[in-house]
Amino acid sequence: MAVAFSGGRDSLALLHATCRAAQALDLQVVALHIHHGLLPEADAWLQAAQRLCARWRRRGWPVQLRWARLSGQPAPGDSLEAWARAGRHAALAAMAAEAGASLLLLAHHRRDQAETFILQALRGGAPAGLSAMPRQIDRAGLVWARPWLDQPRRAIDAYVQRHRLQPVDDPSNADDRLARNRLRLQLWPVLEAAFPHAETSLAAAAQRAQEARAALDELAALDLAPLVDADGGLAVAGWRDLSAARQANALRAWWAAQAGHSAPLALVTRLLAEVPAQGVARWPAGAGWWCTLRAGRLRVVAPPGDAG
Repeated sequence: MAVAFSGGRDSLALLHATCRAAQALDLQVVALHIHHGLLPEADAWLQAAQRLCARWRRRGWPVQLRWARLSGQPAPGDSLEAWARAGRHAALAAMAAEAGASLLLLAHHRRDQAETFILQALRGGAPAGLSAMPRQIDRAGLVWARPWLDQPRRAIDAYVQRHRLQPVDDPSNADDRLARNRLRLQLWPVLEAAFPHAETSLAAAAQRAQEARAALDELAALDLAPLVDADGGLAVAGWRDLSAARQANALRAWWAAQAGHSAPLALVTRLLAEVPAQGVARWPAGAGWWCTLRAGRLRVVAPPGDAG
């Protein structure tokens, strides 16, 4: 099994707990470290991870370290957080595959889930966004799991203190230009003071959103089954017979299945209002993507050179 390991408090605690359990079960653990190349401290963090894993191996723990450095930088106007997250996920998946690991553990806990729910709500997130982070998901044969998603932050703090672990300190956690840091540093103390059970309640709301999303996905599958042809075209006549809410739900699911990414809100809004029963039309979907209408069917058109 593999553990995503930054060297910070949460991932250090998870790697430590995983190694202790793996030793008793005679399992091998691979710590996967990402060097983002964004801060001068990153080299020292990698060296600290290497020293730690070497020390634990001398102790007899079944752990090895793999690491990768991200290359490139965000495009102008792109989110640094989104760029780093996408690069990190791709690198983790690649290293897990190289190590032969089928399970990757992530150290997110209940406070992280509550924060993600708030951020998605502030961005106007639909049930998919409000679902926050899944407890477990299979991507291309690799299971990404968050075993501590129900654990409060204070439990991880207590574990670190009890075992005298020494996490690295990431100065970017104090950078209030990042949305999650603003929430964590400015809003969360006030929220928790006014509502002591906010972490539990918001994490529970994310769980309810996950259930709602699953139900909506099932409904969309039922609605789309008789409407989508072998080439992915959506029959407008049958789609228009659905209620407005089911039209929107089916449209989002159809677009995601055909394009491989979520439909822009502006596109969904326009299609719900503008798609005629017959005729020829097309609507821009951003980044070179289009939705077209011809012969009574909506189709997704990818940018030139994009496999979709």
